Amino acid sequence: MTDRPAAPPGPVPGGDTLPGFLFALSAYLLWGFLPLYMKAVAHIPTVEVIAHRVLWSLPIAGVVLIVIGRTAELRAALRNPRMLAQGALTAALISVNWGIYVWAIGAGRALDTALGYYINPLFSVFLGAVLLGERLLPVQKAAIALAAAAVGLLTWETGSLPWVALALTLSWGFYAFFRKTLPIGPNQGFFLEVLILALPALGYVVWAAGRGDSHFLAGVPLDTALLLGCGVVTAVPLMLYANGAKLLRLSTIAMMQYIAPTMIFLVAVFLFREPFSATKLVAFALIWAALALFTTGMLRRGQEVRES
Repeated sequence: MTDRPAAPPGPVPGGDTLPGFLFALSAYLLWGFLPLYMKAVAHIPTVEVIAHRVLWSLPIAGVVLIVIGRTAELRAALRNPRMLAQGALTAALISVNWGIYVWAIGAGRALDTALGYYINPLFSVFLGAVLLGERLLPVQKAAIALAAAAVGLLTWETGSLPWVALALTLSWGFYAFFRKTLPIGPNQGFFLEVLILALPALGYVVWAAGRGDSHFLAGVPLDTALLLGCGVVTAVPLMLYANGAKLLRLSTIAMMQYIAPTMIFLVAVFLFREPFSATKLVAFALIWAALALFTTGMLRRGQEVRES
């Protein structure tokens, strides 16, 4: 989800643990229900929602770092210009991803966000092949071809590319790629990103308040509460995921990552009542087939590695 960490921070090699599973499951369930929260703030400008996601995530992430005693890496990052530049790049990419996601939910495009998050793992594999020269297995090539066919089908139906899904896929895929180059842990990296975004976010909030356009402390208590809660719905799932991924095998995390887009898909169709044509059904079926191929190939490769 627009909000997931770039990569699992080293799952335990010995196998899965129950706490790890519960942490990760909680994170994915929260991400799956996130469209309901974003629909509740759909009347608030997207930029204002993103600004408050940043500002109220900052203290939560900071408290977590203090409690777990992992502030030394952050202090080192703040003294390193190259690391700050890397953090600024990933912060820009994640803010774009958040912005598209928040706007899409409010605009009745939740199905497109589900499609984007389904395509994410396939695009990450494609990026690895193009940018890192990683070899694609035949089953991975077939999965990517099916995903491309789904995008082509949706383009044919609407007469234009499914830009919301593709923009989410591209922004998250490149975020994940560059986030891996940031040599600090996921909790520290998240804090660094929101810290970098905090100044422009605060500037926007002050500017909007000066114009009388702010929804925060503007006479509607529910709006204020929802904007305050943006920090919780942003930071808490990320922290749960980071802790869960440490206690699970990579293959387990890879299987669980489809929980959130599946929930978004169900919410979009059955709760938001978004149009779901026969063409879209075929396109999603192609994506699901692609993911089945992709996951099967990944599990087989993992089994071969363990047996060798």
